Amino acid sequence: MEIRRLAMPDKDQALDVGFFVDLETRVWQALVDGDARADAACLSPDFLGVYPSGFAGREDHAALLDDGPTVTSYVLSESRLNRVTGDAAMLSYRADFVRPSDSAAIVWYVSSLWCRRGSEWVNTFSQDTPAI
Repeated sequence: MEIRRLAMPDKDQALDVGFFVDLETRVWQALVDGDARADAACLSPDFLGVYPSGFAGREDHAALLDDGPTVTSYVLSESRLNRVTGDAAMLSYRADFVRPSDSAAIVWYVSSLWCRRGSEWVNTFSQDTPAI
């Protein structure tokens, strides 16, 4: 399977929420597919994840898939986009997902910072907050 990153052809092209939801969906789909390579391709080498369990880098995030998929299904909703600069945007959204070991959906609120590095967009930061 070929791994490619989504690039915007023109630096002045409008950033819209759908573009970043598509990027974020690639991360979630890698979790469903159990594809550590696809997961790592979406994350910057200096990626930082902030989770209920603590901090994680790109290798930590991808290593969660060593034993296979960590998610069986997901729905992303309530998406909001905050433009930080022309080369950075924070996508915040609600994620309803099911783990392979569970039958009930888990709800988290997620914020992911996507940055353009050259012609590619990569996830540099993510914070996941369980809904209460």
